[in-house]
Amino acid sequence: MKVSENWLREWVNPQATTQQIAEKLVMAGLELEIEPAVAEPSHKVVVGRIVSIAPHPNAERLRVCTVDAGAAGAPTIVCGAANARVGLLAPVALPGARLPGGVEIEVGELRGVESRGMLCSAKELGLAEKSEGLMELDADARVGQPIEQHLALADNILNLELTPNRGDCLSVQGLAREISALYGLPLSRPRIKPAVVVGERRFSVEIENLADCSNFAGRVVVGLNPKARTPTFMRERLRRSGIRCIHPLVDITNYVMIELGQPMHAYDADKLSGSLRVRRARTGEKLTLLNDVEVTLDQAELLVTDERGPLGLAGAMGGAASAVSATTTRVFFEAACFSMQAVAGVGRRHKITSDALYRFERGVDPDLQRAALERASELAIQICGGEAGPITHVGRTQPEPVSVRLRRARLVQLTGQDIQPREIESLLSRLGITLVHGDVGTWTAKIPSYRYDLRIEADLIEEVVRLYGYERIPARPYAAQLAPSRPSETRRGSAQVMDALVARGWQEVVNLAFEEQRMHEALSPQLTAIALDNPIAETHSLMRTSLWGGLIAAWLHNRARQVTRVRLFESGVCFHEADGRVVENPRLSGIAAGTVASRQWGQPARAVDFFDVKADVASLLEACGGDVRFEAAEHPALHPGQSARVLVDGQPAGWLGRLHPRVAKALDLAEQPLLFELEWAVLRQARMPVLAVLSEFPSSRRDLSLQMPREVSAQVLCDVARDSTGAHLQRVNVFDVYRAAEADQTGKSVSVELHFQDASRTLTLEEVDASIEEIKRSLQERLGAVVRA
Repeated sequence: MKVSENWLREWVNPQATTQQIAEKLVMAGLELEIEPAVAEPSHKVVVGRIVSIAPHPNAERLRVCTVDAGAAGAPTIVCGAANARVGLLAPVALPGARLPGGVEIEVGELRGVESRGMLCSAKELGLAEKSEGLMELDADARVGQPIEQHLALADNILNLELTPNRGDCLSVQGLAREISALYGLPLSRPRIKPAVVVGERRFSVEIENLADCSNFAGRVVVGLNPKARTPTFMRERLRRSGIRCIHPLVDITNYVMIELGQPMHAYDADKLSGSLRVRRARTGEKLTLLNDVEVTLDQAELLVTDERGPLGLAGAMGGAASAVSATTTRVFFEAACFSMQAVAGVGRRHKITSDALYRFERGVDPDLQRAALERASELAIQICGGEAGPITHVGRTQPEPVSVRLRRARLVQLTGQDIQPREIESLLSRLGITLVHGDVGTWTAKIPSYRYDLRIEADLIEEVVRLYGYERIPARPYAAQLAPSRPSETRRGSAQVMDALVARGWQEVVNLAFEEQRMHEALSPQLTAIALDNPIAETHSLMRTSLWGGLIAAWLHNRARQVTRVRLFESGVCFHEADGRVVENPRLSGIAAGTVASRQWGQPARAVDFFDVKADVASLLEACGGDVRFEAAEHPALHPGQSARVLVDGQPAGWLGRLHPRVAKALDLAEQPLLFELEWAVLRQARMPVLAVLSEFPSSRRDLSLQMPREVSAQVLCDVARDSTGAHLQRVNVFDVYRAAEADQTGKSVSVELHFQDASRTLTLEEVDASIEEIKRSLQERLGAVVRA
C-alpha cells in the first residue's frame, strides 16, 4: 500500500523526519520504503490560463494560444492538444524550464509561428505513464503559481509491505493510528459532516447469512452533475496511492477506501431493479465483471444481487451491467463488511485482483460502514452536487465484542523485562484497547473491532513489547526450563534415512512441488492430479503426483553438462485427488543412471542395473525390521520386465524399476534410468535390537543344484525351502543361476546353499539328511524343481 506523507501528517504529525518515522514503523513490524512523490521534479513550470485561441495559419491540427502565466506575462504558445480551450487552467513550461527526462524548453518556431513555452500534459510532468491532452487544473488554481506548489509535490510516499495480519493499517486512518500509538500523540480526524437527508429514496437490502456479511449500508444520491470532474487534490492523492482516476464517483469510493480503510462500490441506481440481496451464487450463474471478463459461478462465491440477477462479486469486483458511466445522475453507494472466509479464494479462482478484495481478505472494521458512507456522500455532493437519501443499514448494529485475558506475570516471563502495570495500561490504551482490572496482576482487555490480529494473550504481549520498544529489551540468555527430548527407539528421523543414502553415494536434490501435464500423464496416469489456478509457468501447472518428474529433470540438467553418472534422491510430498479430497503422501524417491562406479582401473566399467539399486533400497529398509520383499509387478511408468513392488510385512511400501521404454520415448529421453519410490511411513520405522545367543555348536552346510521353471523367482524358492523344514534351517542363499539361450524356455538351473544349526547341540547327519529330503520333496511338489543329476 502507498500513502502520501503529507496526507498522513494531516491526521498525526510527529516532530520527526520522514526517515525517523519510517525507522519507527519498521521497528514496530511494518516494513516500508520511502519514495518521492515525483521521480524527477520539473523547474519553471507554472499554472497558466488560456485566454485566447486562434487557428494556426500553416497547420490544421495546431492552434495558437495566448496564455496568462501571471508574473511571466502572456506568452504565445503553439499547442495541438484536443482539450485546449479558452479559460482552461493547465501547467505551462516557460522558456528555460526543465522537464523530466532532461527536456529543456526554449523559444522556438512551429510551422512559422513563434512558440514561447509549452502547455503540458500529466505525462510530460512525470505524473502519469500516459495521458490524453493537457493536464486540467481546478478553477481555483492561482495563475502564475509554481506547479510544484500547487500540486504539493514536495511530498514523500510511504510504500508499505504489510503482513496479512495487519489489515488494520491498510488506510491513512489505520497507519495514523499506528503512528499515534508509537509516538503517544492524539489523532486529528477529519470532521465528517453528515449529509442532509432529502426524500425517502432507498433500496431495501436483505442479507442471506450474517456469517458471510455482518452488515450492509447503502445510500442513494440523486441529482448528480454528469459533467463533474474529479478535483486535482483527489487525483493527486489517488495517484500517489497507486490508483488511477476513472470517474468522479468511482474515485470517491477509492478515496474513502484509502482514507478510512472501507472498500466501497458505486452502482448506477437507474440500472438496479427492486431490492438488493447478499447471497451465495447458484451453480451455473454468470456475471460480466468491470474488467469485461465473464465468470461462471458456483456456490462458493458471495454475490450482491437484485431482482434480475448478480450485480457483482461481493468484496471483489462489481459487474459491468450496473457500473456508473458518463451519464449517471443517480448513484447507490454500498459500504458492507464481508467476512474474510466468504471472500477467500475468489480472486485465485477467477484470476482477479482488486484493492477491495485485498482488504476484505485481511479483515475490514465492522464498525466503519456508516462513517464511510457519510464521507462518500459528503464528497459526492461537494464534487457532483445532488441530494442524499436516507441510509439503509441491515445486519448487526454493533460488532461482536472480543475480550482477552492478560497476565503481567506471563508478560514478564516471556519478555524477561519487568514492565510496570501502569506502563502496560498506558501502552495498550494508545491502541484503543480498554483494560478492566481482574485478579492481582491480571486484566481483561476489550479489543477494538478493527484489530482482527488480537485474539490471544500472546498477541497482547507482542503489542506491549512493540510499543515499549524492542531496542529497550537487553539481549541476555533466556533462563528456560526445557525438558530433554527422548527420541523413540522405534522411529527413525528423516535425516538418519537420508544420511544412509548419502553414505552409499547418493546426492539429495530439492525441486518445486509442481509438474507439467505431459510428465504427469507419463509417470502417474492412474492418479487424478490437482491443477493450479495461477501456475508460475506452463511446466508447473499441476501439483506433483510423483517425485520422479523432478528427478528426471535434474538428471537431464546434469546430463546436458556432461555429468553422465548420477545417483539423486529427493524427499517430499506428493499430491493427488481422491473422492473429492486432497491426498498428501510423503515419499523418498531416487534416480540412478550411468555406470556403477566412477571411471577407474580397479574394475571394468559397467552400467548400473536393477540389482544395484535394489541393494541400496534393501539397505535402507533393513533397519525398518519386518519381512522385506521385492515382488515382480507392473507399474505404468516402469519396464514390465524390470519392475518390482516393494513390500514390508506384506504391505505395499514403494516401487523399484527401470523407466518404461514408452515413457522414455514420450519424454524424449536418450536412455532409461532406474527409479525407486518409498513411503516415508515405512522408512521411519525402526527395529528394536533383540539379543540372541550365539550357538557354540558347529553348523552344517549342504548345496543343492536344482532344475526348475523359468518363472520361479529366487524369493519363492527360498520361502518354500524355509517353510518345509523346522527351525534348524538358519539360512538359504542362491549362489548360482544358469539359463540356456533365450529361445530355450524349458527352465533354468539354480544352485542354493542351506545352513543348518542348533543352539543346544550338534545336529546329527541323519537329522540334516532328513531335512534335505523334506526340502527336496516340497520343492518338487510346489515348484516343479528337481535335483539336477
